[in-house]
Amino acid sequence: MIHLDLHDPRPIYEQVVDQLEMLIARNILQADEQLPSVRQLAMELSLNPNTIQKAYSELLNRKEIYSVRGKGNFVSGNCNAIQQRRLDQIRQEIAGLLQQAKEFGASITQCNELLESLMEVDRV
Repeated sequence: MIHLDLHDPRPIYEQVVDQLEMLIARNILQADEQLPSVRQLAMELSLNPNTIQKAYSELLNRKEIYSVRGKGNFVSGNCNAIQQRRLDQIRQEIAGLLQQAKEFGASITQCNELLESLMEVDRV
């Protein structure tokens, strides 16, 4: 369910946050569904419980999950907000890369062809 990349330069807790957000955005984790306890998820991923607690705290701050005292953490159901935020981040990254391509002399046609070819790879 959650896959961590030890070669990823980001902290592990950020990877956990990203993975949980992806599961929420895809409705794999649905609104009001209970998340595994900190201890349980830490054991499953072979991580320190503090790492999972930090990830859950970040998700709580973003209001993507909520906590019920004595019961645990649950999905808020903000999948549209997560999707929109992620698409905005991707849009900014693409804009930066297109600016770099322009600076290296790439034409609009070349950029469009590149984007189309990359989208085609994903469909295979």
